[in-house]
Amino acid sequence: MGITYVEGQVRGVSGKQKNVRFLVDSGATYSLLPKAVWKAIGLKPKRKLSFTLTDGTTVERSVSEAFVIFPQGEAHTPVILGEKNDEALLGVVTLEILGLVFNPFDRTLNPMRMLLC
Repeated sequence: MGITYVEGQVRGVSGKQKNVRFLVDSGATYSLLPKAVWKAIGLKPKRKLSFTLTDGTTVERSVSEAFVIFPQGEAHTPVILGEKNDEALLGVVTLEILGLVFNPFDRTLNPMRMLLC
């Protein structure tokens, strides 16, 4: 899997906004915001969930919601409230909400084929 970063913005309920460089992580379910970012835009924990890391370790993290803005679109999405040294991740739930899919061959985000069944 290639490493790809995308630039975007996140906004909290307060209207405060921050620029963020996200690592596109097609293995992550939810997107993650580093502590400095989610604190700066005024997010508050809404619930706690357990997450399994790739090494099998389980961690518990708080989850909230944010508005994300990318050149390909903008949407409201759940986000993990990261800790001090966590990197911003763009997970598959946010990608799906935006109607995007990651192409690992050319490391781009492309429109998803939408199905209405």
